[in-house]
Amino acid sequence: MVPRHRDRRDRHEDLAQVARRHGIEAGHAGGGGDTLPRAAGRGSARVEVTTLKVSVWRGGAEGHYQEFVVPRRENQTVLDVVTHIQRHLDPTLAYRFACRVGMCGSCAMTVNGTPRWTCRTHVDKVAQEGALRIGPLANMPVVRDLVADMREFFDKWARAQGQFKPTRTRAEPLVAVDPVSKPRREADAGIECIGCGVCYAACDIVAWNRDYLGPAALNRAWTLVNDVRDGGQAVRLRAVSGDAGCHSCHTLMSCTELCPKGLSPTRSIAGLKRATLGVAFPHEDET
Repeated sequence: MVPRHRDRRDRHEDLAQVARRHGIEAGHAGGGGDTLPRAAGRGSARVEVTTLKVSVWRGGAEGHYQEFVVPRRENQTVLDVVTHIQRHLDPTLAYRFACRVGMCGSCAMTVNGTPRWTCRTHVDKVAQEGALRIGPLANMPVVRDLVADMREFFDKWARAQGQFKPTRTRAEPLVAVDPVSKPRREADAGIECIGCGVCYAACDIVAWNRDYLGPAALNRAWTLVNDVRDGGQAVRLRAVSGDAGCHSCHTLMSCTELCPKGLSPTRSIAGLKRATLGVAFPHEDET
């Protein structure tokens, strides 16, 4: 569904308004082409309106990039650019967003070849020679335009046993968790993942092996392995130790480098490798 939410923030002027304010006409080349300012009359000074050339993926897996020209603004984010295109140039453009403030992760897209949250990515930081190329997240099927199908991503969370399995009922006393214990610190280090899919899109192992569970699912499994209240450890460690599990990770660290939350799935996966080896080759005292 094409998002049509009302933006209750102060609306910026679009390119035509900027042009009229400076006494010039905005000429449109059509089809998402260049928008060029022209002098309003003889003898009037030409005023340049700063613009951004934007290539946006359209269609499904066999789609193409469509060119747009968008007015450049101060403190402009990539999500602002996509929203301008959908509201002013092509209302059929499909994309996801919700919070706009880096809490939900739903606006993640590929920007100039790198997966990012578009709501927290400023154009000034990523534009290359005044241009942007925006596409859906990699390593996932494309629903349409900038919308990726994330069912496979979340199915792998389930395969990694990413669900909390309580050991006590609601009627029983809560388990006391030592806030400075090593398991608690390990769980805390990865608990802030919001499932945006940036690490999954950045992962070269997922690109090579579509069965690989991926950094987000394995990070979630590691947080639960360290949760003393959870009762699914044996099943979980078996689930993440197979050919598609933690030992398939080559420690390229793209997931850690690009995680918008500053987490390290690489560290979590390393912990799972140690934990699964401990189960496969127990210490002599444990035999």
